[in-house]
Parts: sequence; structure tokens; C-alpha cells
Amino acid sequence: MMLSLSNLNFPASPERVFGRTGPLVLEVGFGDGRFLAHLARAHPAWNLLGAEVSPASVTRAFKRLRREGITTARLYKGHGRFLVRNVVPPRGLHRVYVNFPDPWPRKRHHKNRLLQAGFFRLLSTRLEDGGALRLTTDHAEYFAFALEEARSTGLFAVEEQPPPPATLQTKYALKWREQARPIHHAVFAKTAEADEPFEPIQISKDMQHALLEGDLSAAGGFTKQVHRFSGGVVILLNVYREMEGEGLLFPAIIEEEDLRQEVLVKARPHEGGVYVGLQRFGDPLTTKGAAEAVRAVTEWLETRGLRRVETWF
Repeated sequence: MMLSLSNLNFPASPERVFGRTGPLVLEVGFGDGRFLAHLARAHPAWNLLGAEVSPASVTRAFKRLRREGITTARLYKGHGRFLVRNVVPPRGLHRVYVNFPDPWPRKRHHKNRLLQAGFFRLLSTRLEDGGALRLTTDHAEYFAFALEEARSTGLFAVEEQPPPPATLQTKYALKWREQARPIHHAVFAKTAEADEPFEPIQISKDMQHALLEGDLSAAGGFTKQVHRFSGGVVILLNVYREMEGEGLLFPAIIEEEDLRQEVLVKARPHEGGVYVGLQRFGDPLTTKGAAEAVRAVTEWLETRGLRRVETWF
């Protein structure tokens, strides 16, 4: 039920993800999963993808789908944009639902909104001919913003409609209706396709690593490290010595291209030197950011007197 990206090629084969063929439908921001469950019951032939950034919501939705015996949905903890660009094949999406998205109301935060021109251009390459995105929101300003952004691309026909009854039964819909807030709904139907390539993120087949000369026992005095690279940032949070063994463990956060990974980089004695590599804890994707996490640890060890011998990143 949880979508694991580490064993997929990008873009992914829906048949491999779901074990069957069928229309591929995405809900971005599924909350507690009740609308996703409704879709599964109403359209048993659909293959459902759900994206949600809140860990607590993912847990609640997972429990709901398991409790209701729903097997046609896959949940992903992360940004919907990442799934659309990297996992969904070209013209592979039948429909997208966005219910009560975060409006990011402050102007300086508008760049974080999902429904802006760049996303609509990307989406036009992933929707099948005749495919559509359906938006339901209580936020009038964001609703107007999304309509304007979609129309500016010239790739979508936009039609305002009454919200479907099922969207009015979601957690936030019930909350806003109790407060008598108006609910807005629109359908963005694909009419053309952007000519931008929108290539998926590059994944290395090898686990990135480095070899150094020196002694790990001399490595001390760590403070949080921020390592920036083209396209993202790595934050080395801390360093811990293994309870058993002589290795060092570096928990790190990688942010890149709508992908956030929490990874573990390990430095350990190896054939008279030190080996630095990404651990398989958490099934990390071996992206450029993962390579940069290994680089960041390697460079920090160099400041502690170790000497780089060879690198694979």
C-alpha cells in the first residue's frame, strides 16, 4: 500500500506498481484518506496514487485503507510534483484531484503553491488526451490564482462547476461548511501539451562512496554542516559513534527537486583506511543529492585530517 520508490525505474510502469492495468488517478494532499477511499469504492478499475507531505496524515490514511480492505491505492509521503514528474509516464494520468490544498496565503510564499503555470505545463505532458485536474478549495484568492495560472499556459480549458458531493465530505470541507465558507470547484481539462521535455530525476545504479586515508578516532568537534549544490542542499545534522564497532554515523537531510530524503551516511574503517558510503536505511534514492551527502561527509572528514584517496560520486 505504501509506494516504495527505491525499486522503481523512472518513469514507473503502472503495471509493476499495481500489478494490473487500469486508468491511473492521482490525489495530491489526501489528508486522512477518506476521499481516496471513496474513489476506490466508486471506481474499482482505477489505479490510485496518493501524495501527502504530512507523516501523521499518511499514517491515518494507511490505517483507513487497510481497515476498509482497499488494495487499489498506493500512498506516497512526499510532494505530488515529484510523482507527476518522475514516477508518472508521459500521458499516463487519467485524472488528478486536488482537494483543499495549502493556499500559502502570504505573497512571498506563493512560489510554494502547487497550482501554478510551471506545474500545469508539466501536468499537460503527463495527462492523457482528455485528462483533467479537478480542484476544490475554500480559498477564493488561491482559486482565482490557479485559474489564471492555468489559462496563462494556453494548455487547459478551465470550467468552474459546483463541487462534487464527495469532495464536500472530506475533513476540511466539513470544517469549512460548518463555518459557512463558500466552496469553489473547477475542472482543468487538457487541450494541448507543452513542448518542454521534463526529464525525470537521474538515479545512479551504484551506491556512491569514497575512500580516505587516516584514522577516524581523530574526527571530533562536529557542528551542523550545510552543504549546498546545484539543485539542492544537504544538511548534516550530527555525528554518532557506533555502540559496537569503530564507525561514525551521520544523519542527513537532502532537499532537491521536490524530493526530501532523510538518509544515513556511514564512515567506517576499511583496509587500513576509511570507507564513506550511503546506508540502505530507509531505502534512499541514489540521486545527485545522495552523492552530495557522501561528498559532504568526505569533505568534513578532510577538515579533520583525513586524506581523500578515491571517490565514486
